[in-house]
Amino acid sequence: MLLILCIDLDDDLGRKTGIKTPVIGRRAVESAAVALAIEDPTDSDGNVMFQGLKIYEDTLPESVEIAVVTGSAKGDIIAGRKIGEEIEEVLDRMFSGEKLSTLIVTDGAQDESIMPIIRSRVEIRGVERVVVRQSEGLESAYYTVKQFISDPETRGTLLLPLGILLLIYPMTIIFENVAGSSSVLGMIATIMGIYVIYKGLDLGDVIRATIENAKRDLYTGRVVLVSYVVCGIVIVIGGLEGINLINELNRGSDPDMNVAKVIATFVFGGVQWFGSAGIIWSIGHITDEYLNKRMELRSLNAPIYVVSIAGVLYAASGYMIEMVTLQSLAIVLIIGTILGFLSTLVFSFLGKEYKINKIE
Repeated sequence: MLLILCIDLDDDLGRKTGIKTPVIGRRAVESAAVALAIEDPTDSDGNVMFQGLKIYEDTLPESVEIAVVTGSAKGDIIAGRKIGEEIEEVLDRMFSGEKLSTLIVTDGAQDESIMPIIRSRVEIRGVERVVVRQSEGLESAYYTVKQFISDPETRGTLLLPLGILLLIYPMTIIFENVAGSSSVLGMIATIMGIYVIYKGLDLGDVIRATIENAKRDLYTGRVVLVSYVVCGIVIVIGGLEGINLINELNRGSDPDMNVAKVIATFVFGGVQWFGSAGIIWSIGHITDEYLNKRMELRSLNAPIYVVSIAGVLYAASGYMIEMVTLQSLAIVLIIGTILGFLSTLVFSFLGKEYKINKIE
């Protein structure tokens, strides 16, 4: 027996007409198709059902049945699960224990993405794709681009490097013309680069999670929220100080600075502020952990590490722009390394020797 299965992946039928799915039988499918066509004449899922009815009529008098199953507009995973459940319902109600195959009728490539779900439940004899001629290429291209962007592996391997490449040119303009002439091409490339990196790293979920965490911190009175605000202000000040130092050197003794020196100058001018932001951030976290009685002794390493790293960056960047001597750089590197190692060893020793794992 042949089952003609019409697929509505995003449940336009249920959302727009209120008809309960699955829809089984010729008359029920025809009524549903007419209802959807009246409610929204532009919806392609109505064409799918009418095409299914045409195939049904052409197949008679052979043994044939028709049904419509729908997914969900909440995403492909939920849609696939719902379609699988509705197919099982159709098979249980109409074809329990009977051997049959199915002909899938869809309105485009996106519906065909759930083919493995259908194949796991019933044999597929073929696929009938119904797309309005004027939009077939556009729909396929849209779905291909959508899948390209939503694939985590594609985002990481292609979009991220592309975004970085797009940012190289505008960042070069910024470093070479800090005083200020703007470039339309540079602005466009910057916007495109930021967007591509945003998609490549899938930062949407990260931003939403950050907002939710900020709301939770605000309502629970966490000290770290205040430290975040202060850190943001301090980082901005550090960035401005770095840019001001670049401008001073451009106007002074070294007007032809290369990119490496520009970066070193920016770091040298702002690293004190960046280090202060790191210390504020770490102290905020330590305070919250202590108040919540879940502070670990090794957390005290964080501000010490920040001081060590900031000192090393200050000396290294200063040496690159000839504001710190080689001897001073060597001393700072040694002190920073010893400070980081010593901090780790001390807190590790205290934790093992005195069995101190948490400070309450």
